[in-house]
Amino acid sequence: KPETAAVLKRTVEALLERGAVVRNLENLGERSLPYKISKHRERHRRGGYFLIDLEGPPSIVSTMMDHLGRDVDVIRRAFIKHPVSKTEECSGIIPVNYEDKLVAKK
Repeated sequence: KPETAAVLKRTVEALLERGAVVRNLENLGERSLPYKISKHRERHRRGGYFLIDLEGPPSIVSTMMDHLGRDVDVIRRAFIKHPVSKTEECSGIIPVNYEDKLVAKK
């Protein structure tokens, strides 16, 4: 829908303006909401779910929550901290000091 595309475009642009890097945008589809939500003087029973994977400073969370709260097309918003997976770097072949091994045996 064009309205949905406009909301996503506004949201991604606001994230980029605040220094975030958007990695992925996933559409989870339209579903029934878990309960009726009244927002912006309307009652909502269905909604489109989207997941935006981003990297950014933690300081943008409060400003984005405020920004999305004022957007009439957004029913609910949430930020979830994604755990950072540590990747081990390959240090290559570790050189063995054979002199230490010889001295240790004596």
